[in-house]
Amino acid sequence: MFAGIDEVEWASMEHAYGPADDVPGLLRGLASADPAEREGALDGMYGAVHHQGDVYACTLACIPFLFELVADPGIQDRGSIVELLTSIGGIDLDEDDEEELDEDEVEGAANYAMAAAAVTAGAGVFFELIADEDPGVRLAAPLALATLHGHPVRVLALLRERLPVEPDEEVRLALVEAAGRVALRHRPLAGQAADWLSRLAAESYAPGLRLAALAQLARCAPDALPGDVVRVVAGLLRRLRTTAAGAPDGADGADPVVTAGPGDDPGPAADAAEERGAPVTLVGQLRALSAAESAGRTAPWTADLLRTLHVGLDDRVADRTALLIDQLRSPDLRQRIDAVRMSAGLIRAWRGSYEELVRLVGEQLASPEPKLAEAASHVLEELFGLAAPAADALAARVAADPGAWVKEWASGPPGLGSTVKALARLGDARALPALAAALERPEVPHDVGFAIGHLGAAAAPLAGVLRRRLGEIALDEGAYDRANPLLFGLTALRAGEAAPEVLRVLRGAPEYRGEWLRTSALRALGSFGSAAHCAVPELRALIRRPGTAAATEAAQALWAVDRDAEAVLPVLIEGLLAEHAHERRSAVTALGGLGARAEAAAPRLRALLSHDELWLRVDAAIALWEVSGRAEESVPVMLAAWEKNRHARVRVAECLARMGAAGAGSDAAHVLRAELASVRRHNAMDGGYGSHDTYEDEKLLALCRRALPGNTGKGPTT
Repeated sequence: MFAGIDEVEWASMEHAYGPADDVPGLLRGLASADPAEREGALDGMYGAVHHQGDVYACTLACIPFLFELVADPGIQDRGSIVELLTSIGGIDLDEDDEEELDEDEVEGAANYAMAAAAVTAGAGVFFELIADEDPGVRLAAPLALATLHGHPVRVLALLRERLPVEPDEEVRLALVEAAGRVALRHRPLAGQAADWLSRLAAESYAPGLRLAALAQLARCAPDALPGDVVRVVAGLLRRLRTTAAGAPDGADGADPVVTAGPGDDPGPAADAAEERGAPVTLVGQLRALSAAESAGRTAPWTADLLRTLHVGLDDRVADRTALLIDQLRSPDLRQRIDAVRMSAGLIRAWRGSYEELVRLVGEQLASPEPKLAEAASHVLEELFGLAAPAADALAARVAADPGAWVKEWASGPPGLGSTVKALARLGDARALPALAAALERPEVPHDVGFAIGHLGAAAAPLAGVLRRRLGEIALDEGAYDRANPLLFGLTALRAGEAAPEVLRVLRGAPEYRGEWLRTSALRALGSFGSAAHCAVPELRALIRRPGTAAATEAAQALWAVDRDAEAVLPVLIEGLLAEHAHERRSAVTALGGLGARAEAAAPRLRALLSHDELWLRVDAAIALWEVSGRAEESVPVMLAAWEKNRHARVRVAECLARMGAAGAGSDAAHVLRAELASVRRHNAMDGGYGSHDTYEDEKLLALCRRALPGNTGKGPTT
């Protein structure tokens, strides 16, 4: 084995962490009889040789030796090596990707192409592995064939031939998944694959296989799904909950125990983990997590099938919602945990009517199982106003568990617990006791000010403690971290009685993060309006340094407190020449706040409409309308930004809502109606998300409706 491996000039190549002279040792480690050594070698292959999916020259050089390993029945864990080969050779670059490559990426793209060609050339070996004695090999081989083999008709035929004789249930599901992959990669075969999958979804087959077939149909041929797919899937899930003895899992409605007791058999997953020893590699940790997630499940693959089904159902939001509602009513704890997690993904990416779904997620807060209650609280935390159907459940959980009001972290400041944040984000005054307690802690949670901002006037009783705690802050190097949450809360409450305490912070800000602290203090004073009149001399002193960020912030605060346009206008105009774009944006926004009093700045704002920085163009367009009252120059700039950067839409919509449809013109009305007609959230991303995505999208929809009274399009959300 490994003939010629020492003749390869490994030291002349590199991987993610330097010279590739350690690669022969990794390859030999994959052949070791020691499970820990095999795991370490696999970890090294993914961590360095195929780091984050990259293909290096040393990765290409490994391919023949990896094929040698998978072809040898004496090698253990060959299924993992098949998966590694599938990953190395399975990266596709379409024409759009290739057009976007820069010079530095061309070499990488060439490596991907060579890897695909090399692995595809050897993919015939996977035909032999489809009937291998090792179930792990048989589990990995179907997807390898579907991804890499150049004769998909032959692959699809083999999958159909193998299914009736395959004894392992999980491998049968892999055969079905591979058929869906073939259909997706080779669209002319989609009809043939869909016919087979439709037959597998018929009632004569086992429920797991039927569910797998429906999931793949949703991916590759959604029109072939049965019209009553929700009813069918719900029935299959009920059947899958039935144990071999015929008794439903958790049929009494109580949450089944998740963790194994002292006398319980931990099963083969634990045995395998013990054989490998403690997981010290990333691969080992992932295996351990997977084993823990699957422990005790009658059908541990159900969650993956349901996720696949949901992805395939795509914009069929009503069907997906109904399916999740059924799962959340299940007596099976694990199905409810899966449903809560999938509910987050659905609501985050798609607009819909979610009242009943959210109410049921809220019910999970009362579960004695920590995993379920915690998952539900995290989902509700991200929903903001959409969490309203769960308000009572949130309030009950907050009242029942004061120990969870604040979350301590090993490093960094404490933060509010998820249920407290979710309740506060609803503007629900029942969060006040938790926030009041948080403000009395030695270290105030870093996010308490944001929570107060969402409560608004309901949090007015907290103004006194905010003021007192701010007055106690030592103005040393840690002042910003301690004072900022308090300043944010006072700003949200417009608590003008705290002006002396805020002024003390402004005057005594330390050098370390002093600019940040002064900015927070100036914004608080500005929010107080005329109640902060005691700060006017300090503000006038600060504006004597025009062109600085502090001068711009001070000018904005002075305008809010004293309404002295003559004093602040020159400072803000000077701020338009600041070196950094974010400082110029601050000056632009402040000028817009002056309205017609800043009309003299209109030519300078107009000049910024063609600036390279998109956000500066948007802010300038809005400010130009605010100071001039004319929309004809501003709206085209805003609508161009709307199309170019979806994250600018909320900012643009805020202005269009103030203009109104008539003021903005027909082009603006068109884009607003198109936004309201879309079922996809404007900021939904594949493979990533932000904690405020749902909030921002719901805000956008509300602004669009405000700008178009009586013309809401389909209005897919509540």
